[in-house]
Amino acid sequence: MRITVLGLGYVGTITAAGLASKGHDVVGIDVDESKVHGIQRGLSPVVEPGIADLVADGVASGRLRATTDFGSALDGADVSLVCVGTPSTSRGSTDLSYLTRALTDLREAMDGARPPTSGHHAVVIRSTVPPGTGASVVAPLFAPEGLPAGWSVGTAMCPEFLREGSGVADFYDPPFVVVGTEDERTQTALAELFAFLGQEIHHVDVPTAEALKYACNAFHAVKITFANEVGRLFCEFGVDSRQVMEIFCEDDKLNLSAAYLRPGFAFGGSCLPKDLRALQDLARLAAVDIPMISATTVSNELVIRHVVDRVLATGLTHVCLLGLSFKSDTDDVRESPSLELAERFVGKGLEVRIFDPIVNPDLLVGANLRHLQSRLTHVNRLLVATPDDALSSAEIAIVVSTDRSVLSALLAHPPRVVLDMSGRLGDQVEHLPGYEGVSW
Repeated sequence: MRITVLGLGYVGTITAAGLASKGHDVVGIDVDESKVHGIQRGLSPVVEPGIADLVADGVASGRLRATTDFGSALDGADVSLVCVGTPSTSRGSTDLSYLTRALTDLREAMDGARPPTSGHHAVVIRSTVPPGTGASVVAPLFAPEGLPAGWSVGTAMCPEFLREGSGVADFYDPPFVVVGTEDERTQTALAELFAFLGQEIHHVDVPTAEALKYACNAFHAVKITFANEVGRLFCEFGVDSRQVMEIFCEDDKLNLSAAYLRPGFAFGGSCLPKDLRALQDLARLAAVDIPMISATTVSNELVIRHVVDRVLATGLTHVCLLGLSFKSDTDDVRESPSLELAERFVGKGLEVRIFDPIVNPDLLVGANLRHLQSRLTHVNRLLVATPDDALSSAEIAIVVSTDRSVLSALLAHPPRVVLDMSGRLGDQVEHLPGYEGVSW
């Protein structure tokens, strides 16, 4: 394929040289003449293991070229990959000025350039941009009614996942390949472009592809911060945190896994809240600040408050809570966020009915029973025997449980609003008219 790469910085240079190495005809575009002249001489404008040879080989083969002229680069091209910088503004927002300038230059170049043989050109954003950029900035510039004769343009977001220091290796072996577009011809073109990777392509909408890079980088920052906070705290107690984290990382069932990484409701139970409080107390004793760990409980409270506010905003007064324990398949209600919801709804004067497929006050004993009774003194009046009973007069259902009886009752007696707290209720429930996700 004939490819143009806009921006010859870190991402653009690796992308251009990598695609050229796989047989594509690649032209890099940059306004910086020194970068362009360097590549023309077979020299990489960035320092990265393996990139110097990759650029030199690409130029020597004739498959990698560079220019400052958009028109000549775009002539007959099938795909344009936009890899320009999107730095922060002084206020922390994303500066899209380089992106907008590059896209404007690209669009203007189409007026004088020869269209691709197929007539279809894909404009693909590789730069990291906020969700909504494709719809508000990219797509309008290439609206069909404004294109020159012979050109058809589809737009897409295809985020890159290149780490400095291992960018070349990451280009050939990315964690995943994600293509966000609504245009089938663009989707097909990108499948062909990245076929050499031998990976399944995740086809998503544009905002999802735009958001993914932010989610990944935020989690990377969270991991670094967590390890450092744990290290600073445990160091004060004579603990070698390197050994702690070395063993910690051996757990790929919970610690380093997809476990707990699904949007949903707040955490609770007998362990997480208690141990977070203990860590905060240890930090106070040692005079060590652990702001991220401390903020975890604050953020968890905001999840609960968000649900309460959403329910109150509906103006509906008859609420049923389907699921009371802190997670499915257990009767443990200690520090259950569902129990917290029930208590707050009662306190706000709402009519509340609760069904849980496992929780039965007559069978609870010990701390679990005492905790339930201390939070909801009239719990026997609120708990009902079946989900149908809970839904019989409900206007809004807060659905925590995924028990089959709960799902069947929702389909048989759908209330005006179904607020899904797990994201695992299935397509039939999600297609109910009043369905809403707690954070989707």
